[in-house]
Amino acid sequence: MSKLLNNIGKKARIAFKSKINTKVKNKVLEDYYKLIIKNKNKIISENKKDIKVAEAKKLKENLIKRLALNNDKIYSIINSIKIIAKFKDPVDLELDQWKRPNGLKIKRVTIPIGVIGVIYESRPNVTADVSALCFKSGNCVILRGGSEAYFSNRILAKLFRQSLKKNKIDKNFVQFVDNKNRKLVDYMLSKMSNYIDVIIPRGGKNLVKKVRNLSSVPVIGHLEGICHTYVDKEVNMKMAKKIVVNAKLRNTSICGATETLLIHKKNSKFINDILNELTNNGCTIYADTKIKKLYKGKTKTANVKVWSTEFLSAIISVKLVNNITEAVNHINKYGTMHTDAIITKNKLSAKYFIKNVKSSIAIHNSSTQFADGGEFGFGGEVGISTNKLPPRGPVGLNQLVSYKYEVYGSGQIRK
Repeated sequence: MSKLLNNIGKKARIAFKSKINTKVKNKVLEDYYKLIIKNKNKIISENKKDIKVAEAKKLKENLIKRLALNNDKIYSIINSIKIIAKFKDPVDLELDQWKRPNGLKIKRVTIPIGVIGVIYESRPNVTADVSALCFKSGNCVILRGGSEAYFSNRILAKLFRQSLKKNKIDKNFVQFVDNKNRKLVDYMLSKMSNYIDVIIPRGGKNLVKKVRNLSSVPVIGHLEGICHTYVDKEVNMKMAKKIVVNAKLRNTSICGATETLLIHKKNSKFINDILNELTNNGCTIYADTKIKKLYKGKTKTANVKVWSTEFLSAIISVKLVNNITEAVNHINKYGTMHTDAIITKNKLSAKYFIKNVKSSIAIHNSSTQFADGGEFGFGGEVGISTNKLPPRGPVGLNQLVSYKYEVYGSGQIRK
C-alpha cells in the first residue's frame, strides 16, 4: 500500500517539474473531450457496472442518482471541459507591481500550487472536472474516487492520461488510485506530506471530518452545507415561494440545498402558503413553537439538534424570527459558512444581510442552489471551501494558483 502511493507521489513530483504552455494545455483538454465523445458508450457501460454494484449494496436512491451517467450528464462534462479550455491561463499572471524608493522592482506573480490530492465520493463528473481544472492551472492531481464510482472514474481518468500521452506530456499530471482499499485514504492523508501540497475532500460529512482529522497537509473544503434562506418582511411572496421551493427541493442531495427557512414575523399570514407548497412536493417540516401554532399542516418539532443538521433530503427546518438581526444571528450560530440567502425588496436589508452573515457565499433574491462553480461561470469546481483563509466558495481555475514575489534589483544592498 505505502509502496503504491509513494510511487504515485514520486511520479506526480516528477511530472510537476514540466512547464506546459497554454496552447498545449488547451490542446490536451480539446483532445480529452473528443475522447469522451468517442468513448461515450463505453463510459456509460462502465457506469452501469457501478450502478449494479451500488444497487446490490442497497445504496440510497439519492446516491445512485448522483452516480448515474447518461447522455445529458456526459455532454455536461464535455461542456465544462470546453469552457475551462477557453479560460485565460491562470499561471504566470502579474497580479501587481511596484517600485521602491531604493529602485527595487517588485512583482506579485501567480504560480501553480503543486500536487493536489482529491478524495471524493459518488460523482464521476468530479474526475473530469478536477483533472481539467488542475491541469489547466499547472497542477498535478492524485485522484482517489469512492469505490461506488470505481469503473466510471477509472475510464474518465484513463482517457485524460491518453490525451496527455498523445500530446507528449507526462501522463502522471493526472493519476487515479486504482485500488479500493480504504486504508489508502488514511495513508494519503497522514503519510504523503512529502508529495502532496493540498488535499481537497468532496463528499459527505464523515469523509470531510476524517480528512480534517487525519491530514498532515492543508485542506481546502467544507464539513457541512447547512444553508439558510431568510424571507424578510418586505418581500414579493410569489417570488419568495418560488425561490424557497427551488432552494430546498431542486436537488436535495447537494451541499447548496437550503436546510433551514427563516421567516420574518410580519409574513406569518403567508406561512401556510409557503409550507403547503413544500409539503405538497413531499417535504417534511420541522417547526419551532411559533410556526407550529400558525401552520395548519403536519410538522415535527425543531430543536438545537435540528438547527444543526444537514438533511440532504426532502426535510426542512422552519423558524419565525422577529427581525433581520435575529435571522443573521441564527445563521452565524448554526450555519457552516457555506451559502445563505435573503429574499427582500429592501436594498438596505439585503446589504445588511450580505455584509453580516459569515457565509462564503451570500445571496440576495435567488436560490442557494446556485452555490456551484459551473453556475459561477468557472466551468466547474474542485469543491466548495468554507475555510476562513482563501480560497473561499467555489474553487475553480483561478483559485488553484498561489503566488510568489519577484524582486528585481540593480546592485542594491540593505543598510
